[in-house]
Amino acid sequence: MQEPTQDKGPLERALSLVTEVRAGEGVVALLLSLNVFLLMTAYLVIKPVREGLILAMQSGAEYKSYMSAAIAVTLLVAVPAYARFADRLPKNRLVFWVTIFFASHLVLFFLGSFVEAIRVRLGLVFYLWLGIFNMMVVAQFWAFANDLYDEEQGKRLFPLLGVGQTVGALAGSAVAALLLESVKLGLYQMLLAGGALLVLSAALTVVVHRRHRAGVTEKALADEAAPVQDKSGAFRMVFQHKYLTLLAAFSLLFSFVNTNGEYMLGRLLQEDARDQIAAGILAKDAMGAHIGAAFNRFYLYVGIGTVLLQTFVVSRLVKHAGLRIAFYVLPAIALADATMVAVLPVLGVIFVGKIAENSVDYSVNNTVRNILWLPTTQEMKYKAKQAVDTFFVRMGDVSSALLVFVGTTFLGFGVRNFAMVNVVLICAWLVLAAKILRERLKLPGAHA
Repeated sequence: MQEPTQDKGPLERALSLVTEVRAGEGVVALLLSLNVFLLMTAYLVIKPVREGLILAMQSGAEYKSYMSAAIAVTLLVAVPAYARFADRLPKNRLVFWVTIFFASHLVLFFLGSFVEAIRVRLGLVFYLWLGIFNMMVVAQFWAFANDLYDEEQGKRLFPLLGVGQTVGALAGSAVAALLLESVKLGLYQMLLAGGALLVLSAALTVVVHRRHRAGVTEKALADEAAPVQDKSGAFRMVFQHKYLTLLAAFSLLFSFVNTNGEYMLGRLLQEDARDQIAAGILAKDAMGAHIGAAFNRFYLYVGIGTVLLQTFVVSRLVKHAGLRIAFYVLPAIALADATMVAVLPVLGVIFVGKIAENSVDYSVNNTVRNILWLPTTQEMKYKAKQAVDTFFVRMGDVSSALLVFVGTTFLGFGVRNFAMVNVVLICAWLVLAAKILRERLKLPGAHA
């Protein structure tokens, strides 16, 4: 922990618009924010490549629906492999080399595009790769941030890092549109642009680590160099510790609820478009464009809401209301949304409700989820967090896909039925949240 031994400089005063940044903390916090900004920009730059490649394949839309399960299965191998490397490398080097490892894959994908036998199958492989890459590098970044800060600092500074993540996602979409539509860069060339951003992110990790080391105590440096104390595998570690098991269940549950909500929104948008076609308001061949435009408005409103909440609300909510209240904000909004849709399953209700829900998820919930890891051990942050933030989140998506399949194929579920399922799931979520908060207070160094 860096002690504020001097007055705030201009940088700390500027960053205090978002959250409380003390003297000496500004440079590292800003560099970390820039790091996650680059990661998210890289992901959004190469994301259109994923859609373009898989949808160009015959039955590409159907392949997409199966990929969540394929990604979850692959994570069963990728997460333990990552944990083994985490045991062998200093954590700053782990973050650097894993980021470079993923960047090198983008070069290999680019080179593979010149080989016909590889190019025809590239859509599926790249879709699978991107689903793993996105989840693992973001989880790794937050593990790195958790490792640098103690709980008091994390509660203050994580909202600022969240701004970097949120703005990076918006910037990535804008850069992708610029490169594809104005610069006319090809899909495969976009891979190299994303790879360059990842290399910059890896370099920033080195800079952040050195800046941080310059301001920590000798004891902290000795702790950093100490050998690994717990060499348990990632999944074994999750199930050995009650707190981690609860976090895993929470990640699965909130992802399950959110994906159910996305399905209900998509279904009501589809039904609304069909109603307009039947009424002669909308041409049949304009259905895809109509739904696409509606989703674009939805993502725009969610993006604006997320940036505003992350910049001006999250840090103040955590500081003044406390972690306990902040942790309940998303399930409370999700419960209100699901209840209203169960009573009145119309497009306007779920459209507004999901905007509020997703905006809070990407800002408040994202920050609080990462704060919950601050009192855990270094091994838990790097290994168990990978399992929780990748596999268990993805299993929530898979659970939703199974529910949709069973509900629509065998049970005749409508939107109201799916909303009622969400109400039950969110009630379980609230109980789980209470257990997590109680268990967290038992951890060494946790603050009430």
